Amino acid sequence: MKNAGQLSRRQVLAAAGFIGLAGLTGCGSGDDGGDSKDLSKKRNGAMKEYRVGQQFKATKPLSFSVLHNDNPVYPMKKGWLFWKELTKRTGVTFEPVAVPLADYEKKRSVLIGSGDAPFLIPKTYHPSEVAFVSSGAILPVSDYVHLMPNFRDKVKRWRLEPEIDSIRQSDGKFYLLPGLHEKVRSGYSLALRTDVLDRLGLGRPGTWDEVYEVFKAIKEEYPDRYPFSDRWSKNTPYPAAALFSYLGQAYGVRAGWAYDNISWDPNARKFVFTGATDAFRQMIEYVRKLVAEKLVDPESFTQTDDEATQKLLGEKSFAISANPQALVQEYRYNLRKQVKGAEIEMIPVPLGPAGPVVLGGARLENGVMISSKALKSDSFVAMMQFVDWLWYSDEGQRFARWGVEGVTHTRSAGRYKPKPGISLMGSDPDAPEDMQKDYGFYNGVFAYGGSWELVSSMFGPDEKRFQDAMAQRAQTPIAPAHPLQSFEQEQASLWETPLRDHVTQNTLKFVLGKRPLSEWAAYLAELKAKNMQRFVDLHNKAYERYKKENG
Repeated sequence: MKNAGQLSRRQVLAAAGFIGLAGLTGCGSGDDGGDSKDLSKKRNGAMKEYRVGQQFKATKPLSFSVLHNDNPVYPMKKGWLFWKELTKRTGVTFEPVAVPLADYEKKRSVLIGSGDAPFLIPKTYHPSEVAFVSSGAILPVSDYVHLMPNFRDKVKRWRLEPEIDSIRQSDGKFYLLPGLHEKVRSGYSLALRTDVLDRLGLGRPGTWDEVYEVFKAIKEEYPDRYPFSDRWSKNTPYPAAALFSYLGQAYGVRAGWAYDNISWDPNARKFVFTGATDAFRQMIEYVRKLVAEKLVDPESFTQTDDEATQKLLGEKSFAISANPQALVQEYRYNLRKQVKGAEIEMIPVPLGPAGPVVLGGARLENGVMISSKALKSDSFVAMMQFVDWLWYSDEGQRFARWGVEGVTHTRSAGRYKPKPGISLMGSDPDAPEDMQKDYGFYNGVFAYGGSWELVSSMFGPDEKRFQDAMAQRAQTPIAPAHPLQSFEQEQASLWETPLRDHVTQNTLKFVLGKRPLSEWAAYLAELKAKNMQRFVDLHNKAYERYKKENG
């Protein structure tokens, strides 16, 4: 499951599929299809034969340490049914090392750097793993995917080779086992008070130009209020992170949580600096217009989530960014209690200059790094089989999401329902028990990726309508692989943060009117002075090198 902050990291880029196709079908590219290392002494507890769709069961009791991202929405409990049932089914007991969500990345780095990291390090977003490659602290997992039949099967059947290639390093190997999705799942969009729209004779906006007209009409009716007051600005590296992520999609640029300094220009066939593109400027101009005409609350870019939500519930605003969970659990449930006749819906992402698209390369999700210490274990092969079953088999993914049939859910004709008295993501706000909090299922550490049938089984009616509409859109072109060599990575890291910070700070200044857009050229010159062009040249050089070496 995706949490609000997850999209703040660089989204997974994707690339041409030749290398991954060869490797994952056993024809080349590193050691993906086989392993030259002798693992015969590391088979303690491993199944002699382990195939796609087969239940993994260790031949003797085993335990593996795992870093656990402790989400405050469902704090870890030792008594979760998830732990007990997992051991019953697989013979494996987890030894979780719990780290608070807010400190997860920092603590993960400390543990890896000190050599104290658990064997399994999930909830890692590409390219976070790159920082640990040169030290040898994490395994080149591509060397061992021959032990993971479900992983290889899904990559091949869902044609994910291009996406897998995108996370390879300059040695041709990848160091992260990502979550695999059959289809792109969209997460965020605009939610509007539809009862207000209906009363004013306004339709649901399908484009951002129509959003502007709707906001203007609401402002005329309520001149002392802001039509739109937003959230997801505090504790994120980008102001209005959700808004910019889905608004950017309409302009064909990665922004907000999805922001990446480097973008692929399919027409020019080269990488460009995202925050310097015309599309990025046009997006900023649009938001600036909304702010200038008082259609957007300027506090949207600095306020807390609770402050934004309270404005919606207090009818000081009538629109807000949403994901399906927030729509049902936070907005609709509380609005109906406080405002008679209130209705709110999340609309498909409004269209903009880029047309009906979703950002490409988003079928990989956060994934698992494996500590190099694990290779010394005599149960290494069993561990890889277990990882393959839990995170990549149909049954393991079903278990991680829905739990135990007859206990936490029922299933009939392929349709899943939580058992009466159990709520799943607000499906029954008055239920005495919660699937995540009380049972440990649908935990973002273990439940991600999967077939569209399984992923969509979690959808409520609102999300189903939203996802069905978004599924009709095409992906933007997938960027080619351009892995940096270690010395290039070190140089790029020195430039990356100052450039990103300058884009973030000036985006906020531009949209709030603290810096006029007439200074765009000066802003570009400032980026150049911070090594923007050298940064872009480094990535284009890596692209040309990788293309030449790998056809």
